[in-house]
Amino acid sequence: MSISPSAQDFVPHDEWPDVSVMLDGFGAPDLPASDALVGRTLPIDYDDHTTVTYRFDTVDSVSVSVDGGTPAAAAYRSVEARPGIHLIDVLLGDGADTRNITTVLNLADGRVTTAASGIAPVDGVMRTHTAFLSGRVQGAGAIDPRPRTDALVGKRIYYRYSPTERYEHIYLTGGTFVWHCIDGGEKGLADVDETRTFALADDIVIFFWKEGVMPVDSFLVVDLAEKRSIGRMFCWEASTSEPVHLPFDSRFTILNQTVYPED
Repeated sequence: MSISPSAQDFVPHDEWPDVSVMLDGFGAPDLPASDALVGRTLPIDYDDHTTVTYRFDTVDSVSVSVDGGTPAAAAYRSVEARPGIHLIDVLLGDGADTRNITTVLNLADGRVTTAASGIAPVDGVMRTHTAFLSGRVQGAGAIDPRPRTDALVGKRIYYRYSPTERYEHIYLTGGTFVWHCIDGGEKGLADVDETRTFALADDIVIFFWKEGVMPVDSFLVVDLAEKRSIGRMFCWEASTSEPVHLPFDSRFTILNQTVYPED
């Protein structure tokens, strides 16, 4: 594949395509869904004083109840980032009421980090909003929130999401990064956006970003040892009046690590 970012020019925001342009290019994720949770029921206590119980009925269907309420059936996908560390991606509701609840669960210690994303109007425009929750599987101990980490700061990483979609990320600080589409449906687009990064295990982190131009919130696991990421994007598509949910995984190359001179 021949890629020449130097030939790309600035793309004004009003010329950006719809978010859904990524759907065909990304395609289905390569990593298979795990059936390791099928048949298990996991009650999780959260730091907002709620208890959410997940009953994993099949490899793609889960029942979710809050504080002992009536269970709601939902679609989900669980992928093991590493043995025993699951990224569990759940879709609840429909239309503008769709919620994307994505959880990283470590079965070894029961610790849970959840990103709960929904859609709401902001100044007349439908935007995605995400709340972060820390939790623990009942019986595994007290809630112990995962700390923020600077493990990505200074890195420039080249991501391959599919045969056609190529992006680079440049992690500037613990709360800011640059993304740039090198090739694919968003070719030439780039922006600087808000991020959060949480420690998960050795050389593996939880990463979140919130886009400013597109109404997209993304939540993923980045494995610096295996050189891959697993996650999802979620937003509202104004042109179709529908939610967009894009599960993905990628292989990546760390291009360099920036170290600033001391003077």
